[in-house]
Amino acid sequence: MSTYRQTPFSRAFTALTQYVDHKWGWHRLPVPLGLGVLVGLRTKLRQHNLFDTGTLPSVDAPTPPPPDAHRRTERSPEGSWNDLESPGMGMAGSRFGRNIPLDRVGRTTSDEVLHPNPRQISRRLMTRHELAAAEGANSLVAAWLQFMIHDWFSHGTSPKDNPWVIELDDDDTWPDGSMTILRTMDDPTRPKGSMGPRTSINVLTHWWDGSQIYGESEEATQARRSGTDGKLIVLEDGSLPRPTDPDKDPSRVPGFWVGMAMLITLFTHEHNAICDRLKAEYPTWSDEELFQRARLINAALLAKIHTVEWTPAVISHPTTVAALRANWFGLAGERAQRLFGRISDSEVISGIPGAKADHYGIPYSLTEEFVAVYRMHPLLRDDWSLRSITDDHLLRDCTFRDLAGPNGVDVLAKTGMTDLLYSFGTQPPGLVTMHNYPRFLQEFERPDGKLTDLAATDIVRTRELGVPRYNEFRRLLHLKPFTTFEELTDDAQWAKEIADVYGGDIEQVDLLVGLYAERRPKGFAFSDTAFRIFVLMASRRLNSDRFFTDYYTPQVYTQTGLDWIADNSMASVLLRHHPELRPALSGVTNAFAAWRRTSS
Repeated sequence: MSTYRQTPFSRAFTALTQYVDHKWGWHRLPVPLGLGVLVGLRTKLRQHNLFDTGTLPSVDAPTPPPPDAHRRTERSPEGSWNDLESPGMGMAGSRFGRNIPLDRVGRTTSDEVLHPNPRQISRRLMTRHELAAAEGANSLVAAWLQFMIHDWFSHGTSPKDNPWVIELDDDDTWPDGSMTILRTMDDPTRPKGSMGPRTSINVLTHWWDGSQIYGESEEATQARRSGTDGKLIVLEDGSLPRPTDPDKDPSRVPGFWVGMAMLITLFTHEHNAICDRLKAEYPTWSDEELFQRARLINAALLAKIHTVEWTPAVISHPTTVAALRANWFGLAGERAQRLFGRISDSEVISGIPGAKADHYGIPYSLTEEFVAVYRMHPLLRDDWSLRSITDDHLLRDCTFRDLAGPNGVDVLAKTGMTDLLYSFGTQPPGLVTMHNYPRFLQEFERPDGKLTDLAATDIVRTRELGVPRYNEFRRLLHLKPFTTFEELTDDAQWAKEIADVYGGDIEQVDLLVGLYAERRPKGFAFSDTAFRIFVLMASRRLNSDRFFTDYYTPQVYTQTGLDWIADNSMASVLLRHHPELRPALSGVTNAFAAWRRTSS
């Protein structure tokens, strides 16, 4: 456990803020008081909810490449050498950490994983009958989340042998009368037969480094580079090349859909625009120098957009909007930062970028609990209207199935990026709530032909990876557990349905079910319990990364690069590459909020 700020004053402060949160709730307080409570809650979480799975037995851990002077100022494709004293920290192939004590990681026996029945939970508690929309936001919210996840984490390819076998009800029409769910890949760094909690590796890097654009290996990165002026390969029509080898075609990887393809394409173009700007400022720079600086700048811009635009759009409570902007700009604010730079070493006053790197006493990694609360498939719509930016006329109606896998590539080619972006910007996503899981994902045909119920799979994955059930999860995050189903949710029918599925035992309620059912703070598209992990981990991903802290300097990024990050937003990126969107974005203060329709 971390030793972060274990002082009498800190303990008193965190105890007070926890008391206030339990009695009134941070979201019911005036913004200044709410911010103070969130600072205390984050401090408590940093003290008690960071755990290093690297202390468990290990063999054949990934080996970082030898020292190289270039690593000091460049991100490595596999994530090594971010921390110069611990070069393997956070690199691809290293373990997920934990936000709960290792001795409280749940069991992963067959009985624990398969009961209550995941398919019954999917059908009876998750199925969407009508979209519950997150009004005020737009569907770029859902596309952006998938785009980010493909940079952050992956448990790797599941083995085909020994799948979980799910029993089906008599009235279940699942094809072939049986359902199997592949298991998560075993941790290759764990000695055979070793005891203790389940561990898993992240086959991607744990850093916020834009790997979904640049690739997660040297080979993948080189395949995407043009070799000229630092730029990535873009075809004449503005699209990205598709590999001739079907095994390397991203559209055939489960999880690919048109929303993710759009954003990868958009920020590939943004990388090349950054290269043009750097080339104009530094005309003698080599292709390599331009590429490396542009990657740093682009990755930081992604992190800024996620922190101060995407997240406030999905948790648009005034206190969280202020808190998230403070993560980047500090409480002194963006204007003070532009005028005076950092006025304090404190991240609270002047923000995290440019502050000192801090791991809070625990080696940095993403965590299994972070993965679990990011299972937000209800953000996705089932039905989509694709419309023209010119006059809002309908081009075609389609379903999510039309937008996923290789179908998505065809839609992108036939509809075009500008009209697709407009269509996403003018349609709301779903709320992350009960009875709002996309129907097509409950019967989703993967590119390899395997049929999957992703709602049931989400339940299995969370159990399988040892993430506690909902009430225990709340206890370990210093929240009060619920004693009745009526306390859990303010919907009497939902309370009855959950009680029936879980045999009246509230301690058995799965994490996802509890997250989807609980009352949400005003403006939230997802739950307050999930938000506790973000309070901790959203800051940590910035605090631990030296390219957002000690090395966030003109010497590393160039002043041109820092200015690019400061001066740009999601809206400016969209308008740089698709200026036709200007009428739809006119007057819109956050590009993840609902856009104007052009018919008016």
